[in-house]
Amino acid sequence: MRNPIELLLGNLDDKRKWRAYRARVKQLPAGYREAAKGLEHYVMNFGPVDDGPTLVRMFDDLADLLERSAADGLPIREVVGDDPADFMETFLDTYRGTGKSWVEKERRRLASTIDKAIQEQDREAGR
Repeated sequence: MRNPIELLLGNLDDKRKWRAYRARVKQLPAGYREAAKGLEHYVMNFGPVDDGPTLVRMFDDLADLLERSAADGLPIREVVGDDPADFMETFLDTYRGTGKSWVEKERRRLASTIDKAIQEQDREAGR
């Protein structure tokens, strides 16, 4: 049986991991923190999944990459390349199919709605 608090607030472990990720990002040098903010925003808007555990894993991996790059003194441009969106799409490709996608859910919903519309049209036409 799930913890009653988790029923109201969601998975507490995911929330703890999210807070840990945010704390890690705060420890990055200023430029890397700003890059993390932009990359995080991109993931939240264009990410391939919307389930907590996959998102937490994705952000942990992103924090690992940024921490290692900062420790090695690697310029941010060398991390993300000339096209940061392309970099993020490549990064996100590793997570596609590993969790629930709101985009896939909406595609299924659209297909179902169109199927129902065609059935209704056929019924009205007496087919």
